[in-house]
Amino acid sequence: MASTDRMTFEVQGLSCAGCAGRAERALGAVPGIRDATVNFANRTAQVAPADIDPRAVSEALDEAGYPAAEDTVTLRIEGMHCASCIGKVEQALTAMPGVLDASVNLAAETAKVRILSGAADPAELARAVTDAGYPAHPESGGTRDRAETRQAEIAGARRSMLIAAALTLPVFVMEMGSHFIPGMAELIDDTLGRRNGWFIQFVLTTLVLAWPGRGFFAVGGPALLRGAPDMNSLVAMGTSAAWLYSTVALFAPALLPEGTRAVYFEAAAVIVTLILLGRWLEARAKGRTGAAIQKLVGLQPRTARVERDGTVGERPLDEIVVGDIIHVRPGEKIAVDGEVTGGRSYVDESMISGEPVPVAKAEGDTVVGGTINGEGALTFRATKVGRDTVLAQIIEMVEQAQGAKLPVQALADRVVAVFVPAVIAAALATVIAWLIFGPAPALTFALVAGVSVLIVACPCAMGLATPTSIMVGTGRAAEMGVLFRKGDALQRLDGARLVAFDKTGTLTEGAPRVTDIAMAEGADRDDVLRLVAAAESKSEHPLARAIAAEAADMTLPDVTAFKAITGHGLSAQVDGHEIRVGARRLMADEGIDTAPLSDRAQSFAAGGQTPVFAAVDGALVAVFAIADPVKPSSADAIAALRASGREVAMITGDTEATAHAIARQLGIDHVRAEVPPEGKAKAVRRLRDGAGAITFVGDGINDAPALAEADSGVAVGTGTDVAIETADVVLMSGDLGGVVNALDVSRRTMRNIRQNLFWAFAYNTALIPVAAGVLYPVSGTLLSPMLAAGAMALSSVFVLGNALRLRRLAPAMAPGADAPDGAAPAAAPRLKEAT
Repeated sequence: MASTDRMTFEVQGLSCAGCAGRAERALGAVPGIRDATVNFANRTAQVAPADIDPRAVSEALDEAGYPAAEDTVTLRIEGMHCASCIGKVEQALTAMPGVLDASVNLAAETAKVRILSGAADPAELARAVTDAGYPAHPESGGTRDRAETRQAEIAGARRSMLIAAALTLPVFVMEMGSHFIPGMAELIDDTLGRRNGWFIQFVLTTLVLAWPGRGFFAVGGPALLRGAPDMNSLVAMGTSAAWLYSTVALFAPALLPEGTRAVYFEAAAVIVTLILLGRWLEARAKGRTGAAIQKLVGLQPRTARVERDGTVGERPLDEIVVGDIIHVRPGEKIAVDGEVTGGRSYVDESMISGEPVPVAKAEGDTVVGGTINGEGALTFRATKVGRDTVLAQIIEMVEQAQGAKLPVQALADRVVAVFVPAVIAAALATVIAWLIFGPAPALTFALVAGVSVLIVACPCAMGLATPTSIMVGTGRAAEMGVLFRKGDALQRLDGARLVAFDKTGTLTEGAPRVTDIAMAEGADRDDVLRLVAAAESKSEHPLARAIAAEAADMTLPDVTAFKAITGHGLSAQVDGHEIRVGARRLMADEGIDTAPLSDRAQSFAAGGQTPVFAAVDGALVAVFAIADPVKPSSADAIAALRASGREVAMITGDTEATAHAIARQLGIDHVRAEVPPEGKAKAVRRLRDGAGAITFVGDGINDAPALAEADSGVAVGTGTDVAIETADVVLMSGDLGGVVNALDVSRRTMRNIRQNLFWAFAYNTALIPVAAGVLYPVSGTLLSPMLAAGAMALSSVFVLGNALRLRRLAPAMAPGADAPDGAAPAAAPRLKEAT
């Protein structure tokens, strides 16, 4: 289900959208990389293809100044005896995507594997070594947990902010108190003396810059020297200017003109403190943007009760291998995907499928890792572990969608690419303008205005505007059972003006049954059914299975020369007879006259039943009426789509009469009937020409071309692998309310993104001139650097807070909602193993 052609890993040193853009360009220049995106919000990069040399990736990012984060994984390995074994193990490990190098210790029977953080799964590495002939498993604690890393980042940001605040408070009180508290300046002069007070401010401010604020200089300085300044460079330049000016005023006042000898230590210290406060709030908010992923990760238990060699014991999840027998007690979480070998129970699969009804499980049924067992006890054989499980693939899919870059972000990226250099130029122009035209003391005004411009213009909000909304929106959608395989589908779904549905298995249950059989004159019902059912038993088509099921109690003859005729029907030889079964067009192609049963076929179709003709030895013998019940959620979903202003279409291979009967029942606007599988993509193109952007919803192999042709494709998760791999969005259940939810999440997320982008652009557009002093001639107002720092931090926090509102999105249609006619909701469908 999840795409495996991309490698995702963490990137360090990203402090603004400009950094992300430069890192992205550095990755794009690596030979062999055909696509690269860097997400500033979650500090990750995605590159395609996945098998690109990770060392080249790491070197490119190092040169750009944004190194890839690395982890070391320790594997325990059995069966190694010599240097040849070591070579085979190391070769198997270094061939895995994301592995930088591997070192095997024969004596300790371990391997140390250095990887790009997040790019390789320890269980996958262990499996590669095991497949090479040396049983291996990850050593506990060998991998850095992403959630723990995020918590450590938040704790570090809080600690830096508190240290800076503790050092800044005395500076702020001494300097600002002297201006606003009556008698404060005289008290300091009489006790400490003004120069000594300035010296204390110098010491404390220097500590602020050199200790909690050193990161601005460690990252921003080199970036400035490389000619690629970032947000850290702006802060480093602004605070350095304030600190240097104040230091000169303190220790060498004669170098400054009379009347300009003042200190701005408090500005430098408060700027750093406020920005660190903003970063702490950002870190906390960004931690919440990934809450959906953490919920999904939390669905998996850490251990399971595994039966080996006749005994049952607790084992870590990483040590479970395919074929293990796992015991699940009542109320426990199911560890991995598997097939039930014993016991009976009901399993709550709502966290995976979104369906509220527990699903009965007995021997032979499949179970999904992360779901919750009910009151019965089960044993099952593990069939998928590690990255192959449904839950792991869902997590991978959501992570890839969250790292995507939407077309709407292109404008922000173009602006950010030149924004920081433009801000530096604007700050220099501001300083020069104040020195030339400003009132006395011009140098002081020039310093305040220049520093304010540098600080207020940080482009963090621009960089956070899109990715944070994508992360929260796609995460919330995943909780509703709607998985965005491609993040840019968010924007394309929002633009859909028409939604087209496949019929069988999408609008209908996909489990048709024979409701009537009209026999030709002289034909014997049992003989015809026996011959036709035998031929249909060789076909996988839902209609064929319905006819075969009608003869379940008959002994069927052998079938030879079976041939499926795509979109038409089939031919076969059964018990010495030539059998043809299929649509009217198959009979026409074979020259078989359908007129004797034409009226009955039309009557079936008018009632919403599909007529299937059968001929024996070139003569028409019967027409079968087959009905496929409409899903209870279909009518509700279509009504909701039409209420949202969208048109609805149905594309089907059924007859015109059958298709229009179902369309009338469901309220569908456009019908394209008798469309062969190869014609569905063409039907999508024609609908697009008339209605604009189109979303196609399907579930079968024959829907894959239409899913690919549509502006956005939605696959029903109970469908086939091919449909799911082709689609942009996957519904984890067969409930079509998921289509409405996907479109609603798309609309609300895009609105949220536009709000964020408007705020970020409007904020910078408005405040840079204010910081430069355009209001001073009118009102005498000049923006303080401290207020500029606070405003800059507030901008990013506002964007993050706005994105986090998406966490509270309620489903536009709840799973299993009643159809308008009051029909009961369908039972929860079984989650398809391949998803």
